[in-house]
Amino acid sequence: MTEQQRKKTAYKKKSQLMSIWHRFKKNKLALFGLVVFAIMLFIAIFADFIVDYERDAISQHMTKRFMSPSAEHIFGTDGFGRDMFARIIFGARISIFVGVVTIALALAVGAVIGASAGYYGGYIDETLMRIMDVFLAIPQMILAIAIVAALGTGMVNILIALTVAQVPKFARIVRASILTVKTQDFIEAAKACGTSDSRIIARHIIPNAIGPIVVQATLNVATTILVIAALSFVGLGIQPPTPEWGSMMADAKSQMRYHEYLIIIPGLFIAFTVMALNLMGDGLRDALDPRLKN
Repeated sequence: MTEQQRKKTAYKKKSQLMSIWHRFKKNKLALFGLVVFAIMLFIAIFADFIVDYERDAISQHMTKRFMSPSAEHIFGTDGFGRDMFARIIFGARISIFVGVVTIALALAVGAVIGASAGYYGGYIDETLMRIMDVFLAIPQMILAIAIVAALGTGMVNILIALTVAQVPKFARIVRASILTVKTQDFIEAAKACGTSDSRIIARHIIPNAIGPIVVQATLNVATTILVIAALSFVGLGIQPPTPEWGSMMADAKSQMRYHEYLIIIPGLFIAFTVMALNLMGDGLRDALDPRLKN
């Protein structure tokens, strides 16, 4: 490829991205979701610069138990005198990190399975999809609970459980996307030029089928955050004293009658994060849909 062709390709990609962004920002709710999630992501990344983890989020201060929200403690303190604001911030790091990493791993594995099934078809397609159907027959939450119960609690085991539960969805979505693209003329031209199957899948098919995959990934991060919170709430997720929104709600359920802020605040953060991701997913779906260009 000559330098002029490279510049032309780069300009075309930039134009496509600008066109997607232009359509995305027209959706005010999607833009609001992006801003909210960006704020959540910012505080999760820079949590160490905002509050001290050991002093505020972990260490117990029994003389400060159940302090209501005030200037000193914005979100109050819990039953061990720990600052709720600090625990919420570090809880965001756990929830968002596990959610994003889980979806990234599930997408990588699901893309390989779905691409192989959709591109080659036949016996490979039938075998892989029937295996995925077995996992899809089990509700995601039940499957995650079963895997965590078998492997034990802990960050790595939770990642494994949630990844296994998400892989079948992405395998199905990638397969469906590839089936709509692989019969196009440019794929036939690539085959006629002797391009290898792996290169056709990686360079031609997946980039042209990326829209539905990106949308599903965004929405599934929201679902995964809810599952993490649910697992922690029932005692199978992130274990104390590590702050996590679901476990914070579980700790507060016995005090919700007298100190309702302990359960309302982490619940609101879960709700706002999931809402933001869902709004972003809807906006991306509309922005990436070629039928909406005009």
